[in-house]
Amino acid sequence: MKPIRSVTIDLDGTLLDTVPDLAAAANAMLREMGRPEFSIETIAAFIGRGIPKLVARCLPDLDEAAVDQAQVIFRRHYAIENGRRSALFPGVLEGLQALRAAGLPLAVITNKAAAFTEPLLVATQLAPWFRFAVSGDTLAHKKPHPAQLLHACERMGTLPAENLHIGDSHHDAVAARAAGCPVFIVPYGYNEGEDVQGIDCDAIVASLAEAARRIASADFHDKIA
Repeated sequence: MKPIRSVTIDLDGTLLDTVPDLAAAANAMLREMGRPEFSIETIAAFIGRGIPKLVARCLPDLDEAAVDQAQVIFRRHYAIENGRRSALFPGVLEGLQALRAAGLPLAVITNKAAAFTEPLLVATQLAPWFRFAVSGDTLAHKKPHPAQLLHACERMGTLPAENLHIGDSHHDAVAARAAGCPVFIVPYGYNEGEDVQGIDCDAIVASLAEAARRIASADFHDKIA
């Protein structure tokens, strides 16, 4: 097991509770289309694979072309709602402070489109903590494909085995395993409504602060070596 030299972190459901913004935009889209709205809990279960999948799940009876048209409506509303209600999860700020104090470079890995990623990071004052973000449309592939993680490691100058990925879903774990990165999962995020207990990961951590403590602990490497 190599020492951890960098950390990549998922955005929605790991760093930020973005469900209120996404739900507001989705329901505004549905209202404009003359459709019934969904509860915030239902929309939370639709989140995890980016805006195209979220919109498709809101409109399961429409064909691909109609969903593509609906995405235009969603994106227009989300540009207004993005960052208005999103909030840091408990332990995020403490975790980022600890990771920075340890000298670890940080990057965001998200399936959210770049047009929304950067404004959200700025609106929530998270941008200064990260060297860069790899969004869902930065590359040809997104999570659960490993491309985003491999790209981030290359940019940070670390090997995948030296990069810890922290996320909230099965897709984070699959991407990390495929890239060769160790992976921690938080239990409070948006794993498409499924329990995270069955996810193949190196640890389920209660918060980003706990993740930082585990990285610093002497037994971390022994447990996942």
